[in-house]
Amino acid sequence: MRLILHLRAIKYGLIWYVINSFVSNFPSIRLRYYILKFFGMNLAPNVRFYQGFHIRNPKGITINDGVSIGPRVLLDGRKGLIIGKNVVIAYEAIIWTLNHDYNDIYFAGKGSSVTIGDYAWICCRSIILPGITIGEGAVVASGAIVTKDVPPYTIVGGTPAKIIGYREKKAY
Repeated sequence: MRLILHLRAIKYGLIWYVINSFVSNFPSIRLRYYILKFFGMNLAPNVRFYQGFHIRNPKGITINDGVSIGPRVLLDGRKGLIIGKNVVIAYEAIIWTLNHDYNDIYFAGKGSSVTIGDYAWICCRSIILPGITIGEGAVVASGAIVTKDVPPYTIVGGTPAKIIGYREKKAY
């Protein structure tokens, strides 16, 4: 039993290494797309991954049509990540679904899934923490740290993120 667990850990470590060291730096957007599908990521057509992304557990990530993932974006699918249609995730944004329980003596992992609604815009260097839902058409400003759900068509910014404005409802 220990051997099986050890071999499984080696397998997932190799997948992590291949995706984040090689695949994320391939010069072809289409090739990156097909390799991520091969590793179990649920991708709709017309999803663009720009170079240098970082993926944790591709099997836990679902991305819908028309999504753009910018350079050096970290997507954590260990507890489940769903990204709606026509979402833009800009340079160096981080989306976590799992972190450590600081009250646990062993610093055990805890978390839950993250959902990002259609037409949302996650600006550069923003951080979304586990268990968050970003509403349809919402904007997370650059550098924001999202600790609570974001209602549809709102603009949030700051640390922790608070509502700083509202986005017009249009046919985006």
